[in-house]
Amino acid sequence: MRTVNIHEAKTHLSRLVDRAAKGESFIIAKSGKPMVKVVAIDAPAAGEMRRVRFMAGRFSVPDDFDRMADDEIEKLFGGHA
Repeated sequence: MRTVNIHEAKTHLSRLVDRAAKGESFIIAKSGKPMVKVVAIDAPAAGEMRRVRFMAGRFSVPDDFDRMADDEIEKLFGGHA
């Protein structure tokens, strides 16, 4: 992530804001010490995962998905199924 000092941020604020709005976050530092992080308003919060939804409604997950192939897996790892 790019870090800019306060002077550069004041000088190029419009350009920096445009870039942040497009998803390119940056940090503003004062005397070399990071002070604030600038991110787009619709950016996911820290730790929040953004989900891809381009396939929504096009397939379904079977109810037994987490148990599929249990017998085969048990045999592979020494079980007696």
